[in-house]
Amino acid sequence: MKIGCIGTGAMGGAIMRAVCKKYDVSQIKVTDKNTGMGKTFASETGATFVENNTDVLDCDYIFLAVKPQFLGDVFAEIAGKISNKTVVISMAAGVKIEKLESWAPKARFIRMMPNVCAQIGEAMTAVTYKENISETEAKTAIEILSSAGRVEVVPEKLMDCVTAVSGSGPAFVFMFIEALADAAVRCGMPRSQAYTYAAQTVYGSAGMVLESGKHPAVLKDMVCSPAGTTIEGVAALEKNNFRNAVIEAVTAACERSTALGK
Repeated sequence: MKIGCIGTGAMGGAIMRAVCKKYDVSQIKVTDKNTGMGKTFASETGATFVENNTDVLDCDYIFLAVKPQFLGDVFAEIAGKISNKTVVISMAAGVKIEKLESWAPKARFIRMMPNVCAQIGEAMTAVTYKENISETEAKTAIEILSSAGRVEVVPEKLMDCVTAVSGSGPAFVFMFIEALADAAVRCGMPRSQAYTYAAQTVYGSAGMVLESGKHPAVLKDMVCSPAGTTIEGVAALEKNNFRNAVIEAVTAACERSTALGK
């Protein structure tokens, strides 16, 4: 099986680094308009760098790691040369399969939305596809993407929501970790320790949600003792509209994702 990727930037590079660790790199090709970035990726992973986008079209699965505003230019180059036996996996935020098909009518697409946590093999990735993708092809694509973390199939109508929650979510979580660390420093903890305490706390809390299957509110209540320190902090978060700020952030990201697809 041959795997190709157009684009080795932050997201494409993160996914493909994980893929290169699991699959035969002699069967992996990458290309990037930033030649230096592409060659560096190839030298670090063992994948083959090729100069032109068309040079990856002999692959069985091709990742399209291109920003939405550049898709038209890429398809102008490759659309007429894509084999209908090839599965093209797009990670362009907000761009629906119908739009992708308008650029390349003969191509068959899987749409995906990963997140930056693919860099450490802990991505949350959603995929969606149409009937022209066989179950075997979908299974293979999911196995490839599982190299970078969790993968779930969702209806395409949920992809903008996925983009906002798990695609943009890490940035929101990083801000929360930064705020936790700043608060720790304010309370007297050295900054070097503050980031470790904040990050591990978020990591462990997320693990409890996933492994216990309990509602986050139940887990929160487990930590809140009557008249204790935690409930005072929770009250302060509620007073300052913490929940609403998060909801508004995700909603804004979702609306932007929808706009990008128009």
